[in-house]
Amino acid sequence: MTLRRSLRRTSASVLAVGALLLASACAGDDLASDSGDDTPAASSGGPVTIASQSFPEAALMASMYELLLADAGYDPTVKLVDARDAYMKDFPGAVDVVPEYVGGIVNFLNSIENGDDAEPFETGDGQQLAEDGADLLDAAGITLLEVSEATDTNAFFVTQERAEEEGWSTLSDLEGESMVLAAAPDCEGRLDCEGGLSDAYGIDITKVLPLGYASDQTYQSVLDGESDLGETSTTDGTLDSLGLVVLEDDQQIQPAQNLVPAVSTEFLDEHPDLADLLEPLMAALTTEKLTELNGRITVDREKTEDVARDFLESEGLL
Repeated sequence: MTLRRSLRRTSASVLAVGALLLASACAGDDLASDSGDDTPAASSGGPVTIASQSFPEAALMASMYELLLADAGYDPTVKLVDARDAYMKDFPGAVDVVPEYVGGIVNFLNSIENGDDAEPFETGDGQQLAEDGADLLDAAGITLLEVSEATDTNAFFVTQERAEEEGWSTLSDLEGESMVLAAAPDCEGRLDCEGGLSDAYGIDITKVLPLGYASDQTYQSVLDGESDLGETSTTDGTLDSLGLVVLEDDQQIQPAQNLVPAVSTEFLDEHPDLADLLEPLMAALTTEKLTELNGRITVDREKTEDVARDFLESEGLL
């Protein structure tokens, strides 16, 4: 159980006791007639807005959330955007739930609070990272539910042919090289992206082409020689079939990126059943399963919703 989860449950218990005492004071003798059902029912259903990044894995998770919440009586709306900062300006608020990555959201909040040059949270343990970022999450009004063991960090790839010709296997092998990077629109300056490649690895990134995270455009840019290096994820199931290869992050600049539901604390207080709907999904996912699901979408070209529904049904969640 996470620290945030524990605190949330404790808070919920206090609120429940307060509600019961208030009901007792107002209801008088009527309370005795209803003594068999003196616990307020958990609120469920109604509109809920899910936001997510649009790369295949994030879109897959958003689809799973949508199916689970719709099955439970909610009326979900899904908004897919190119980068995290596009939905964080509305979360919490217009956005209620986001399928997130622990390191991604904690370090995003850290940079907003302490500036782009703030020392990043770098632990390789997702649970610890969630606890380390608890103050930032509390201040933002965001609660992280149970962290999944499934994890997916940023990774950087080159063509298999070039890696063999140059003898590249790690990112350290690129020290001093001048390279064009195809990546997510928010990559430039980030310590887990262009900033880390430049500062930690000494790679001369001459240009960042904002072609997307693990996108077809990014793959093609590297294959065509327009870019030297491309950004993807460690669960990318596409690379082998395209003749692309990930270079090892041998200096381990990537923080833990375990999957986790991020929820507006206010929305969660009003809809406590949300945790019971989403946390079993986190428990069912593993990195291996996630990689397989990604491959079905990016290589086999199955529809995202079909893959999401099939997984949920196979795990008995839908």
